[in-house]
Amino acid sequence: MECILLAGGLGTRLRDVVADLPKCMAPVNGIPFLSYILRYLERQHTDHVIFSLGYKSEVVIEWLRNKAFTFKTSWVIEQEPLGTGGGIKLALNKSKEKEVFILNGDTFFDVDLQRMHSAFDRNYKAMVALKPMQQFERYGSVEIDDQNNIVGFKEKKFTESGLINGGIYLLNKAKEDFSSFPGRFSFEQDFLTIQDQHALQGFVSDSYFIDIGVPEDYRRAQAEMKQREN
Repeated sequence: MECILLAGGLGTRLRDVVADLPKCMAPVNGIPFLSYILRYLERQHTDHVIFSLGYKSEVVIEWLRNKAFTFKTSWVIEQEPLGTGGGIKLALNKSKEKEVFILNGDTFFDVDLQRMHSAFDRNYKAMVALKPMQQFERYGSVEIDDQNNIVGFKEKKFTESGLINGGIYLLNKAKEDFSSFPGRFSFEQDFLTIQDQHALQGFVSDSYFIDIGVPEDYRRAQAEMKQREN
């Protein structure tokens, strides 16, 4: 199983609490948030993790070189900001498998990747892991039909109950390799939201989820991630 990990984010909204680090390296209980994601990928029996790096890439690389994992690691480095889509497109040059998982380096979503892979219909371009959530406004919502086809994305607004994009994707390279896309683009806005029905499949998982992109949830992660490790 192969994964691309988007780990080049600037973390501008965390600057007051985490100075001068990529978001994935923000310390949570004394270790980088990235460490929790990689432990998770080890538990999921991942074979190869490709890091898509940008801002302060040397910090991530130095940390990785001093660690040992059960999977192979490699990386690509953006010479200029390429957006999430451009970062994925660049990392695909290192990918060998027919399908590749994509994860965000500032989000932890405890999805069973083996089950997600088994549920994936190869007639689709991609599968998106979806998290059920109550009373939220920070995230847009995702609509699916009774066959788990993704039929719509709604803008951020207060929502009583719905599904959010959990930031884990399974890409079918036979259906989409991004060769027609520019070097810089947004995976979420320029790829996901323009797809027709039967292009994207949803995978609903009500497992643990946290996104450390804002200070409030970064602080919440300090307690929750420690409890999960115990």
